[in-house]
Amino acid sequence: MTDAATLKELGNKAFAAKNYPEAIDHFSQAILIDQNNHVLWSNRSAAKAGLKDWEGALEDAEQTIKVNPKWGKGYARKGAALHGSRRWQEAIDAYNAGIAVEDSPALRKGLAEVQAAQRDAEEASADPGGIGNMFSDPNMLAKLASNPKTAPLLSDPAFVVKLKALQTNPALASSALQDPRMIQVLGVLMGIDMQAFERPEGSTDLPPGLQTETPNPAGASSSSSPKKSAPPPAKKPEPAKAEDTEMAEPEEEDDDDDAKLRKQAEELKKKGGEAYKKREFDAAKEAYEKAWEIWPKDVTFLTNLAAVQFESGDYDGTIATCEKAVEEGRSLRADFKLIAKAFGRIGTAYSKKGDLDNAIKYFGRSLSEHRTPDILNKLRDAEKLKKESDKKAYINPELADKAREEGNALFKAGDFAGAVKCYTEAINRAPEDPRGYNNRANAYTKLVALPEALKDAEQAIAVDPKFIKGHIRKSLILSSMREYTKAMEAAQEAMSQDTEKKHTAEIEGQLQKCAMALYAERQGETEEETLQRAMRDPEVANIMNDPIMQSILQQAQTDPPSLQDHMKNPIVRGKIQKLVAAGIIKTR
Repeated sequence: MTDAATLKELGNKAFAAKNYPEAIDHFSQAILIDQNNHVLWSNRSAAKAGLKDWEGALEDAEQTIKVNPKWGKGYARKGAALHGSRRWQEAIDAYNAGIAVEDSPALRKGLAEVQAAQRDAEEASADPGGIGNMFSDPNMLAKLASNPKTAPLLSDPAFVVKLKALQTNPALASSALQDPRMIQVLGVLMGIDMQAFERPEGSTDLPPGLQTETPNPAGASSSSSPKKSAPPPAKKPEPAKAEDTEMAEPEEEDDDDDAKLRKQAEELKKKGGEAYKKREFDAAKEAYEKAWEIWPKDVTFLTNLAAVQFESGDYDGTIATCEKAVEEGRSLRADFKLIAKAFGRIGTAYSKKGDLDNAIKYFGRSLSEHRTPDILNKLRDAEKLKKESDKKAYINPELADKAREEGNALFKAGDFAGAVKCYTEAINRAPEDPRGYNNRANAYTKLVALPEALKDAEQAIAVDPKFIKGHIRKSLILSSMREYTKAMEAAQEAMSQDTEKKHTAEIEGQLQKCAMALYAERQGETEEETLQRAMRDPEVANIMNDPIMQSILQQAQTDPPSLQDHMKNPIVRGKIQKLVAAGIIKTR
């Protein structure tokens, strides 16, 4: 199954080729896979706008804003769709909303265009007798089709498209009069016999009594004297190919001067690249700056310049250059990958400066333009560092003591949930203090959240292995979980850590409770059953299979006091205690 990123690339290629239906199909498939990708909704809106499907473009633009209300391009899409629908004020409102979110040249340009279109429409409506209003008749095409003089003209699809454009925007009427066929159309719309009037190609003369919307300059003749001529032939030569070429909007070829400048700029770019590889940053910087000065139509000169500034340690210069690259790239309609690269470099520069908030912001903008593993990893690293930085900045031992005391008061009052909240604050303020974890473990025990309590007790021990209360707490929790063998081991570890014997009574009491619980649990068990149960524990099985321990146990059977001598070895003592807890060695 094709992934969303691949479908997006296919859609972009189809859009660049002006194959809008195919682009819409690819973007629609991608949206089915990833409905929360605002870029896909935005791209499909643009493709629908290419087909003049303004309502569809508006729906997708509004979905773009819904998915990511902080992305300015979504508002630009909405403004363009409303502009196409001639909903001037709504389009203006959409652009202004976008500027409030992200002020960009593209939004400013769109706002200016729709305001100009609104003024033109208002001027056209204020002049009901103008030429443009003749084309605004909704029945225009029907009138032309019913007239034998203009019906043949409608066989040219390009000419029909031009008529529909005039019908939508009458302000284009003056420029359209360069086409001689428009004179015949005007005659039919005005009810004038045009057989007595014929206009040479390129002439601006109009039928008698007809004025253009723009008055002639002073001293110029208002119209040429009409000349009688033979009726026009039934079928005039159709400039269909020329119209098709106009609709296709081919790229303009560079003239000789531009070609020379571009070649010169490319040579400077190559020179800058060679200097960059040699780490001759001053020479590289000079070459890229000169290349952009000569040919300011390729933003790679700016992104390369930013790379030089970054390697030189000029992070502020890197940010400024990349911001310029984004602004110029938007106006030049540069590849979105270049825009993403510029945003990513801004994020990296901010990361080097230690400004993680802006680094995260610009990494996110880069990914919204084009997702790459490199930028995604940088974003995750920045977020991780930001979290650690915020955590360190939050540490305050004095406030931790205050929060712990508040937790103790709530615990004594029986508000164990409130105590957990206070102890959590104490942990966040002093994560290296085991008392916070130990106290929270006690509160969790009261709430019968034993797994959470055990986790906190183990964390207290991890923070400070000599924290005796942590070992005791662990033993108590394991006893509550009926894990008496493990509880006894935890108590024995507490005993070994209590070198000053301050907690001897408490620990011995816990050991006795664990022993009694184990005795009650194993009462009536035969020695064979005890051995089978104990051997299911891998640690016990390893001890029993240890040749040294086998020798010690055999000696203890004939000479019990010798076991006390072996207990002086801490490793042997731990293993014997394990066997005692398992019931293999019985004590009186």
